[in-house]
Formats: sequence, C-alpha cells, structure tokens
Amino acid sequence: MLRLLEDKGYLTHRSEGIRYLYSPTVSQRSARRVALQHLVRTFFAGSASDAAATLLEMSDAPLTDEQAARLSALIRDAKKGGR
Repeated sequence: MLRLLEDKGYLTHRSEGIRYLYSPTVSQRSARRVALQHLVRTFFAGSASDAAATLLEMSDAPLTDEQAARLSALIRDAKKGGR
C-alpha cells in the first residue's frame, strides 16, 4: 500500500538502517483540501452548501458565537468572490 501511495506521488521514503521512513509529499492542509473536494463531489454532487448543512446538522455541540461569526464571514466573502 505504501508503495502505491509513493508511486502516486503522495509519499516519499528514505532508508534508515533496515527500515524505510515514509513522509508525505504534500502539506496536511493541501491533502485535507483535496480529500474534502473529492468527498463533496462524490457525496454531495459538488454542493458545498449541502455538505456544510449536513456537517452542521450532525454536530453534537451547538455553534459558538465565534464559530457562527466565522461561518458568516466566510459566506459573505464567498458571495463577494462569486462563489
């Protein structure tokens, strides 16, 4: 499995004694973004709003004022950017 991930460019390895040490080739932020884009396309037909609504509906804890303000600002910025 690790060899396949390396062949696809997701990992790199180096030898340390008799072991191989594997490292990611992309940042966690980049990997998270690609995975989330794939998830939204696959399960929500590309609809970020449907994905966000599902996340909010399944959350056990209510939104804090800070979280609600952040989401409002992101929505406002997305509207301005034509997204």
